[in-house]
Amino acid sequence: MSDDCFCGDPEPATAPDDEELELALLAKALAHPVRVRILRILLAREGCYCGQLVDELPLAQATVSQHLKILKDAGLVYGEIDGPRVCYCADAARVSRLAELAGGVAAPALTGAGR
Repeated sequence: MSDDCFCGDPEPATAPDDEELELALLAKALAHPVRVRILRILLAREGCYCGQLVDELPLAQATVSQHLKILKDAGLVYGEIDGPRVCYCADAARVSRLAELAGGVAAPALTGAGR
């Protein structure tokens, strides 16, 4: 086995740009499998109350609420007040933006330009 590895000339290190920061924020919001599951549930429905999510997940209401807050802070989910409850919905435009940003990371590998 050779110790020589050459991946080409490295690009000089630079500060993250706005898109990289945005993707990092969104990826961090989805960095827990429960939040991925919640987002999938909300994308499949028009809207959902926290109690309905609790019925589908093996978690306490307070834990589901914490996960919803993280998703909401990242803009992937929003809530509409409906009397004493909040109806949560996925923000389809923000989820599309996440897919666009993630696709941009994978694009060089998919086109062969990453090697």
